[in-house]
Amino acid sequence: MRVVVIGAGVIGSSIALQLTRRGHEVIVIDRNSAAGMGSTSASSAVVRFNYSTFDAVVLSWESYFLWKDWKSLIDGQKPNSQNHYAELMDRGYVMLDVPVLSNERTMRLFNQAEIPYEIWNSETLKSRMPGIDAGRYWPNKPVKSDEFWEPATEELGGIFTPVGGYVSDPLLAAQNLAEAARQGGADFRYRKAVTSILKDESGRVQSVVISEFDNESKKILKGDEEKIDCDVVVNVAGPWSTMINRMVGAGTDFTVEVKPMRQEVHQISSPKDLLPGPIMGDLDLGTYVRSGPGGITLVGGTEPECDTWHWVEPDQVDQVNMTRTVEVFESQTYRFARRFPAAQIPSTPVGVVGVYDVSSDWTPIYDKTDVPGFYVAIGTSGNQFKNAPGVGFIMAHLIEQVEGGSRHDDAPVIYKCLKTKHEINLGTFSRKRDRNATSGTVMG
Repeated sequence: MRVVVIGAGVIGSSIALQLTRRGHEVIVIDRNSAAGMGSTSASSAVVRFNYSTFDAVVLSWESYFLWKDWKSLIDGQKPNSQNHYAELMDRGYVMLDVPVLSNERTMRLFNQAEIPYEIWNSETLKSRMPGIDAGRYWPNKPVKSDEFWEPATEELGGIFTPVGGYVSDPLLAAQNLAEAARQGGADFRYRKAVTSILKDESGRVQSVVISEFDNESKKILKGDEEKIDCDVVVNVAGPWSTMINRMVGAGTDFTVEVKPMRQEVHQISSPKDLLPGPIMGDLDLGTYVRSGPGGITLVGGTEPECDTWHWVEPDQVDQVNMTRTVEVFESQTYRFARRFPAAQIPSTPVGVVGVYDVSSDWTPIYDKTDVPGFYVAIGTSGNQFKNAPGVGFIMAHLIEQVEGGSRHDDAPVIYKCLKTKHEINLGTFSRKRDRNATSGTVMG
């Protein structure tokens, strides 16, 4: 098959690699100047397994082993094929206990997936994470309210996995995948924007039309268009995915909505060894945090309902303000300081801004569509970077199965994991699914 993949982020590049290694001709289109320069570059790159559905848990567990064996995954049959490789920093992960993602629910899923874990009570939490305030503050409250600073009346614990952590360089990870795909024969077209997708008389995708794209002006440049004939198109365009769907007329049968959301992740300097070990998900206060080199801590938000969510209209993604804001900075860093009173909060925001496409149940859509030959890997909701290695495998498998005649909407395709040997029911990620019961946050 001749496949056009729209988007060279970490997931698009992963899909391109696996399709290329299966012998397909792959062309990747991206408006940026290199792989991973969009949403991927703003990722905190956390690797964890706490999801609300079994199939999402298994996908993250399978991907963990692919990250662990990253060099082999990238090299394939060409040892030392690249100069630099991203690396999984195994630090462990602790998710503090909250009603919307309780230990009991997570334990059932971890047991089923055979993921090792420990249950920490408040005393264990305090001994394993020195300096932490183990108070239970649920539900989330605005940081400028009097209620936010009220003392806790009880303490909480969490569920800890001794494996997991973060990927050292998310941008490099995407570029590793893209370079491996390129070495295998994939053709990457950078600084190009898709202007239309054409269909044949039967309604099947037939070709993709692209033009030059100027990243400074965020405009498509007038000039010669190029038409790329193809058998299959895969939409992995991140926050631009809805606009791509509209071009081809896909999305009318979706039961799950997708919309872009602006996000910020902030960086603070921590006292030495304040957060040396586990990465932490803190839905109780509304943040997640991870350590970094040199005493740096990254702090992101988990969409507290009491805060303003910054939705973006699909046709306005290029107009998003990419400057950090005091509002989000204070929300995230004050919540972190509530949990770790010794934290040193900078006087001005330091961090990154990104836009990702959020699905209405915070579970991605990895699926075919009602347009023959048109597939989507969208709605990744800021929680799928960790699953990128596995998504390459499941999407390549899905595409081959459907193109081979499988009626995926009637009998969902099953993927057998290479590392864990578990099975993933890809119906969990269907565009037509009943909405999954999730935490309603970036945690999935």
